[in-house]
Amino acid sequence: MSTQDRAGGPTTVGTVYLVGAGPGDPGLITLRGAECLGRADVVLYDYLVNPQLLQLARAAAERICLGQHGRSRIWSQDEVHRTLVERARQGQCVVRLKGGDPAVFARGAEEAQVLADEGIPFEVVPGITAALAAGSYAGISVTHGRLASAVALVTGQERTDKTDSSLDFAALAAFPGTLVVYMGVTTVEHWSRELLDHGKPAETPVAVVRRCSLPDQSVVYCSLGEVARILTPASKMRPPVVVIIGPVATRNQALCWFERRPLFGQRVMVTRTAEQAPDLERQLTELGADVLVQPAIFVEPPGDWSRVDSYLDNLGSFDWLVFSSANGVRFLLDRLLARGLDLRHLAGVRLAAMGPGTASELARYHLQADLVPPQFRAESLADALRDEAPGRRFLLVRASRGREVLADGLQAAGGLVEQIVVYQSRDVTDPDPTVAERMRQGKVDWITVTSSAIARSLANLFGAQLRQVRLASISPITSGTLRELGFEPAAEAEEYTMAGLVEALRQAVESDQVDRAAASDRRSIVEPM
Repeated sequence: MSTQDRAGGPTTVGTVYLVGAGPGDPGLITLRGAECLGRADVVLYDYLVNPQLLQLARAAAERICLGQHGRSRIWSQDEVHRTLVERARQGQCVVRLKGGDPAVFARGAEEAQVLADEGIPFEVVPGITAALAAGSYAGISVTHGRLASAVALVTGQERTDKTDSSLDFAALAAFPGTLVVYMGVTTVEHWSRELLDHGKPAETPVAVVRRCSLPDQSVVYCSLGEVARILTPASKMRPPVVVIIGPVATRNQALCWFERRPLFGQRVMVTRTAEQAPDLERQLTELGADVLVQPAIFVEPPGDWSRVDSYLDNLGSFDWLVFSSANGVRFLLDRLLARGLDLRHLAGVRLAAMGPGTASELARYHLQADLVPPQFRAESLADALRDEAPGRRFLLVRASRGREVLADGLQAAGGLVEQIVVYQSRDVTDPDPTVAERMRQGKVDWITVTSSAIARSLANLFGAQLRQVRLASISPITSGTLRELGFEPAAEAEEYTMAGLVEALRQAVESDQVDRAAASDRRSIVEPM
């Protein structure tokens, strides 16, 4: 959009997008919201917004937090208005990212009005509001064919500059449906007393939902007469909280799907490289885990590509190209393409992959592995290639560190083996401060260990603190390394894949739950009533 600056010349004005981030789970943002984030030059976000959503913005986009209670100064609404206008007038694409929906207790109307008054183009992108999300994630239908045909969204805190309250508590007490109170923690004694004094029965069911849709969601069921005690003082259940009031707010265990997920309540640290962590993180999150990502190693290109390039120039002289990791596939084939070559350069060379993850990475480049061993470890791959080995030439693609089992096995079988290092594997030396604090506080339940290199790096990162956490190992080799370091794994994958690791962890947690339930039953038998 063009307008006139003060000197009379034309200038370009950017657009402001008022985007609803949803209730917390980053997967609940709309496609349109994600699209706007992807084009933003600057993102102004509330502290309740899930920080994972900021990853949807371009790396070059500026990210501005508008303050967090107890940690940093909260921006005034006037500051927010000025910044939105100023940035748009600089020609920037601006995203104002808000928790929930911009039009529901989020001051979106005020910001839109300022933009309209200033002639700034804007768009409001709806989000899932907390009332609806809290009901769905707590197994509560806020409307119900038999119990509630209407819903009222009620603020627990009105603006301090209002001279008169807009809340009619007599009408709310008589409302024939469900009430959902936002921002009502610190004012619970006031609004609950008003509802009771205006005739709402004290036994009216109430569900208090905190941090809905997030892995640490909690739900407390009580009555209207009890809710002030439940929420006072505020430290008992700190915001963000919504309170659902009405007949629908009774607990129905069969509908509490979110908390029944097998890893709900488990905080799991994923230690793969930053590039590889998302797949494992997704699998764990789907099962309800609260996932922390703390890479124990990182990978980078070799300092000098000349040796790799010389092998790429002579690939045709090898019978087999053997990949022991997805990283090896990515680094080698990206280098091949960067040199102006294409997949025809691999014609005549057979491809072996250590496991399905490595084979999947080959498939991303439209290549099919000719061989994947039945067990996804170097010993099994060497056995699978043994009959092919005599007199054949093998090029092993590898990291800067790792075992020599594969090379030794192929050479012993009569193969002619050469190896190239296509990436450097380095240890992370300093953990993320948030992760380090969680470890010090004993607030991590599980750590996934997916290689011996990661096991050794974790021992250096956290030392004896690893004994406070349960370790899930991907294979007997990795478990052996952990034991050499003095740490006993609590779970070990039967199939040496990420899916196998997740399944082993799930089974271990399920076994713990069964054991606790059995112990509880035994206590109930021997203890007097």
